[in-house]
Amino acid sequence: MSLFQTLYDAHLTISGHEITWREIIGNAFGFASAIGGLRRQLWAWPVGIAGNVLLFTVFMGSAFNGQTVPLLGQAGRQVFFVIVSVYGWYRWRQSKAGRSGDAPAVHPRWATARERMVYLVSALVGVLVLFEVFRRIGDVWPAPQWYFLADSWIFVGSILATYAMARGWVDFWLCWIAVDMVGVPELVYFQLYPSATLYGVYACLVVYGFVAWRRIASGRDRRAIARETVDA
Repeated sequence: MSLFQTLYDAHLTISGHEITWREIIGNAFGFASAIGGLRRQLWAWPVGIAGNVLLFTVFMGSAFNGQTVPLLGQAGRQVFFVIVSVYGWYRWRQSKAGRSGDAPAVHPRWATARERMVYLVSALVGVLVLFEVFRRIGDVWPAPQWYFLADSWIFVGSILATYAMARGWVDFWLCWIAVDMVGVPELVYFQLYPSATLYGVYACLVVYGFVAWRRIASGRDRRAIARETVDA
C-alpha cells in the first residue's frame, strides 16, 4: 500500500464507527476559517479552501465505502466553495489594501433590497434546478426524495452564503443558519458524526457572528468601529 493510500485511509474508530482523519482535519480547517471570517481576516479564505479539498474526498468517497448514496450536494459544493473562496479572497485583499495596521479586511453591511431580491430568486431557481438534476442522477440509488431536496438547498445555500461573505453582507450569517438547519440532520442520518458535530458547534458560532456583524453594520458596536477608523 502506498503512502498516499495509507494517509487517505487513516481513521479512528469510535463506538464502532470509522472516522477518517480527512473528515476530522477538514472540519477543523472549516471551523478555523469560520473564526477567521468572524474576525474578517484574510487568512480565513486559504484555510477554508484547504478544508474544502479534504471534505470533497470525504463526501465523494462515501459512494465507495459501502454507503448507498453519495452526498452529491455536500461534495459538489466543496468545488464551488473553492471557486467562490478565490473570489472572496481577491475581494477582501482589494478591500484590505485600502486599510492599514490590523484593521479587518471588510466593513459589514446589509445587502440592499435589490441585492436581496436577486439572491433570493437565484436561490429558489437554483434549488429547483438542482433538485431535478440530483434526482435524475440519483435514480440509481434508493434515496428518498427529501434527500435530493435537502442536498439541493445545502448546495445552493452554501454557495450563496460564501458569496455574501465575500461581499461583506451581514446576510451571509442568516444563510448559514438556514443551511445548518438542514445540513446537521442530514449528516447525522448518513452517520458522518464529526461533520454533524462540527456543524452543530458552527451553528452557535454563526449566531454569535450574526449578532457581532449586525452590531457593527448598525453602528452600535462603537469600539469596533472606532478601532477600524484608527487603523485605517
